[in-house]
Amino acid sequence: MTYNARKELVLSVALRYYKVNRTAKMKILDEFTAATGYHRKYAILLLRKFKPLQKAKVIPKRPAKSIKYDDEVQKALIQIWEASNRICSKRLVPYLPELIEVLTRYNHLKLSPHVRSRLLSISPATVDRILAKSRNSKRIRGLSTTRSGFLLKRNIPVRTFFDWKETEPGFIEADLVAHCGTSVQGSYVHTLVMTDIATGWTEPTPIPYRDQQMALSAIKTTRKRFPFALKGLDTDNGTEFLNRSLINYCRDEQVTFTRSRAYKKNDQCHVEQKNCQVVRRFVGYDRFEGMESCRRFADLYKLIRLYVNFFQPSMKLIAKERDGSKVSKTYDKAKTPYQRIQVSPEISDKVKKELKQQYHSLDPVKLLMQIAEKQDLLWQRAWISSASDALHKQLNGKQTTSQNVVPNGDSINHAVPKRRRNGNNTHKEISTLDNTNRIFRKTKRSGKYHLVNHNWLTRPDPFKDIKHEIIIAFQQNPNLDAKSLFRSIQIKYPGKFKNGQLRTLQRRIKELRMEQIKKITEEIGIILEPDSV
Repeated sequence: MTYNARKELVLSVALRYYKVNRTAKMKILDEFTAATGYHRKYAILLLRKFKPLQKAKVIPKRPAKSIKYDDEVQKALIQIWEASNRICSKRLVPYLPELIEVLTRYNHLKLSPHVRSRLLSISPATVDRILAKSRNSKRIRGLSTTRSGFLLKRNIPVRTFFDWKETEPGFIEADLVAHCGTSVQGSYVHTLVMTDIATGWTEPTPIPYRDQQMALSAIKTTRKRFPFALKGLDTDNGTEFLNRSLINYCRDEQVTFTRSRAYKKNDQCHVEQKNCQVVRRFVGYDRFEGMESCRRFADLYKLIRLYVNFFQPSMKLIAKERDGSKVSKTYDKAKTPYQRIQVSPEISDKVKKELKQQYHSLDPVKLLMQIAEKQDLLWQRAWISSASDALHKQLNGKQTTSQNVVPNGDSINHAVPKRRRNGNNTHKEISTLDNTNRIFRKTKRSGKYHLVNHNWLTRPDPFKDIKHEIIIAFQQNPNLDAKSLFRSIQIKYPGKFKNGQLRTLQRRIKELRMEQIKKITEEIGIILEPDSV
């Protein structure tokens, strides 16, 4: 049998094979294999392959639906979303009635009754679909500069996320955000962020250095801007917080001082969220150094604190249930910190009235425009290279040009971004025969020895002869770290200074910086004073 004959036979037999039952199919297979000589399994494959064609089902066309959220509604929604600084839909939708009223009051928005009714009935899922093309999903991650302190950890109680049950304003989480760019070397500006747990009220304060005395001064200044008294303070395990000065301050002021667990950011979820939504969203991830940058941060935060606390709603977790691997979370209606204070019974009527008057005098769109101007001024001070890079260029005989370096060591060697961009320690062994010298190996230090300020010299100061040079170098570049300065001194005076004397120079640099802390804190506090807005 030829190939064409076998092909015709397959087509004719396949029609009968498809319709009959199992017993009849066996008989058809016997006849088909005998005629063609095919293997039985191959014959089954051929016959199953040629199934009769079925007519496609005719699906009736659905009548076209009328578009509920037309171009006019979408345009108004995008305008409102931009005025809210692009917050998520679940925070935006509950706040739409209040935000529409504010924008209409200042003539930033003119809505017809049809568009207004559509916007007030829109759902978060629909908002996400409409805004999908306008969103930018690119995100950047910053560097962590927290260095854990071990000496006082046992003296400070731990407070986890589940321990936050306070509904009374005044219990605050605090954290530092480093504006170090891609390098943690040298000194750079930090932002102290303090967030109230009950209301979400947030106050950011810039500090030029990461230092325990500077952090304490910033906390003293920042707590005055809250519309309620400070009752509790919770921080991470960084040495700028876990120190004797802050512990004594909280004890004298009758403030409950607690800390989070190491490497558990959920213990400080309230302030960690504000680090991203307030600081990183408005400032970014560039490096900033020097007092001039710190002043520009203060000018920017003066406006941001008003915009965030009066016009940025947030949701609070009410309950969380676990069923196996599934976790169900329940949130309350999104409200701004100002709205939460207005309904709080612990806040006095006088404070509520003052905040209400301030709220009616604020225009969110105007605030955003002023914030954008301050952002452009701040980004002009952004760094690419660190202070130590400039030092190495000077040591190699390369003078930095005036185009890249400005007073206070600030670099402006890249363009302003767009507004939408978003040596070895040796321990001597103590003799095992003399147990009187082993006090600290068996027990803790006795008495109040660790509370005494060690302000006397036990050996001659090795940097006494070059003290004037150190002061001049610090004044010319306050952001220069002690290690880079020590290396330049070793190069200038070979063989005179040993590696073990670095710690002494670090103390001298710290003393020079401490002289600036009081002046800097007072200046920034005046800039951020609410009455001056």
